[in-house]
Amino acid sequence: MSTTTTSRPGTRKHRPLWRAGGAAFAAALALGVVVAPSEATSKRHERQPTLSTRSAPILSVHGLKFRDLDRNGRLTPYEDWRLPASARARDLLGRMTLAQKAGLMVHGTLPASGTGYDVAGTTRLVADRSITTMITRLAAEPAAMATASNAVQAIAENQPLGIPVVISTDPRNGFSVTGGQTVARIGTTAMPDAIGQGAIGDPATIRELGDIVRAEYRAVGITEALSPQADIATEPRWTRINGTFGSDSTLAKRLVKAYVAGLQDGTRGLTPDSVATVTKHWVGYGAQDKGFDSHYFYGRYATFPGGNFAEHIVPFTGAFAADTAGVMPTYSILKDLVYQGTALPQVGAGFSSFLLQDLLRGRYGFDGVIVSDWGITGDCPVACQENRPPAFFVGPWGVGMPWGVEDQSVLQRFALTINAGVDQVGGSDEPSYVLQAVADGLVSRARVDAAARRVLVQKFELGLFENPFVSPTKAAAIAGNAAFTAVGDAAQAESLTLLANSGDLLPAAPADHAHVYLSGVSGDAATAAGYTVVTDLADADLAIVRLSDPRGGPDLTDLDFAGTEPDYAAFQAAVDAGVPTVAVPKLDRPLVLTNVVDRAGAVLANYGVSDEVLLQTIAGERRPGGTLPFELPSSMAAVEAQLSDVADDSADPLFPAGFGLEYAAPTIEQLRGSLADLRASGDVSRSAARVLDAQLASVERALDRGREQQAVRGLERFVRTVERWSGGRHVSTTAADQLVGDTEALIASLR
Repeated sequence: MSTTTTSRPGTRKHRPLWRAGGAAFAAALALGVVVAPSEATSKRHERQPTLSTRSAPILSVHGLKFRDLDRNGRLTPYEDWRLPASARARDLLGRMTLAQKAGLMVHGTLPASGTGYDVAGTTRLVADRSITTMITRLAAEPAAMATASNAVQAIAENQPLGIPVVISTDPRNGFSVTGGQTVARIGTTAMPDAIGQGAIGDPATIRELGDIVRAEYRAVGITEALSPQADIATEPRWTRINGTFGSDSTLAKRLVKAYVAGLQDGTRGLTPDSVATVTKHWVGYGAQDKGFDSHYFYGRYATFPGGNFAEHIVPFTGAFAADTAGVMPTYSILKDLVYQGTALPQVGAGFSSFLLQDLLRGRYGFDGVIVSDWGITGDCPVACQENRPPAFFVGPWGVGMPWGVEDQSVLQRFALTINAGVDQVGGSDEPSYVLQAVADGLVSRARVDAAARRVLVQKFELGLFENPFVSPTKAAAIAGNAAFTAVGDAAQAESLTLLANSGDLLPAAPADHAHVYLSGVSGDAATAAGYTVVTDLADADLAIVRLSDPRGGPDLTDLDFAGTEPDYAAFQAAVDAGVPTVAVPKLDRPLVLTNVVDRAGAVLANYGVSDEVLLQTIAGERRPGGTLPFELPSSMAAVEAQLSDVADDSADPLFPAGFGLEYAAPTIEQLRGSLADLRASGDVSRSAARVLDAQLASVERALDRGREQQAVRGLERFVRTVERWSGGRHVSTTAADQLVGDTEALIASLR
């Protein structure tokens, strides 16, 4: 068997991953929609939407039902779902006090307590401060999340105007967990981190994954995603690369658009089925000076020595094309940048009227909600400004990021960011600053009304004024269900990137490599894949070693293995023992793998993968399909010499962006053998195996006669048959994924 180099991401043919779950996927996705398409509303058709309530009375008008949120016994215009969202927002805005409007202009944090939220603390935020947009950092089982969301909405429903709460979240479906950036995955579908989705490189796949995220979020009561990250990975040392789609701005544009379309259920704005997306970080965050992150004073600058700022805008245009609901500006100061003849003021993007008003709203026509990143109005005292890596790390709750306006007061920063164009101050639960800014003449009432209107319109479009409550029972059934899991697992395998495969070590089936030594991999998963786990390298036929980022962390930037890291020590021990070794580096960033590739039998890079999917792929039950979403540099010297704003520009890279190997295509005999094995294991029924083997026998006859095009048509028919039965009683989803993957590889080899 041999391996071949694949093409650049986006040019390869990808099988829609929902087929791994078949009809079950479509059914599960439908369960996750809060208001089914048949219940969509419009003024012309006046179709009744689903209503949910705890304390608000229900009004009946001409046979239609409405929630009486202001409890006046009459249908108030903002309660009338037949009216456009803009008209409802205008009516509600006219009924609100300045304090209530100010509450719309901050994005607070729900106070977690165990598996729910602190009721007293939440009540203070909603009732006393009129805050109705808040992030959840709660990590709990889906049913508990849904119950907690309902408790929040019940508090909001009891307020004078009954304005519902938009609950937002950072990503919670991936494998990387970083405080303040991602949330631990509990009960939701596991899928590769965003950078792994860039390795897949297929917009249709990313749209499918977005659909799953949307269904799971809505099921638990989350209606806003603080994602996607439209930054491009041009500075390899930067520690937030794993949240991007990679270094290719054009590909990132396509994937950002697909992600937004998946979460918002299309490209025409928000609906009651949507999760609002907040695309971030506008703009240039990927060009951080020396890779230091702008959460920190020492990392406050993004630099553009290559004059490449315009390319950093490109992925955001994909979000605009999909009508993203929100945009979040970067913390960074764009150091000494002159763009289109304008010298940018040396302040963070959240304080830049040029970036927000002239460029974002003016040039690109964005009219959604601008949400600041967390903590930009807070203080960064002397101790904060004098710290240097790696000795100091405090999250945005303890230290502010007011870059460029450090000498201003908190009140002045509120006024500056609002007047620059920010509608909602992220991470703040202090609307009193908005009130004081108006009282002092620093912010106009008209500016408050404009921001509040944008926030209200989206609440109406999301259907929250009709149906804010969710079912804990349905949440448990939807999140992480079998069909979604099959899609997520297929995506994990599709993202895996084969970088080296000496002597065709992979795939390494248990029949050929029975005894396996593991480092960083579950023994139970290896046993389930058919291997026998050994703890002595002398007994091993194969070693599998995971390698994490050698300098992982928000404030450390080196990308190479010094040889002293525990992961690398395990790798060296296996190699030194003469055991064929599969290195599995996790590419949160473009690591320097020079002293890995030259020693490993095979290198299989991942961007978040379960042990089960990893071992299935190593064993040959699945096939790796990813290509590098960025180049891999050959040395730290090359990294230090590259330009922070230019993609893939290091000297003599170890691997170029877009590189990836594939397992050799199976023969028709091997495919028939796999089918027989799956029949023996019970993954394919006897009747299905008979039909499928007959199809393959027909293909084999065509190949024997030299009729390759006839054979291709027969194999395509075989794929359609497997996909039709996938997830049912005839063919398991795992078997379908293996058979279709192998068959498509064979088809590709015949073309």
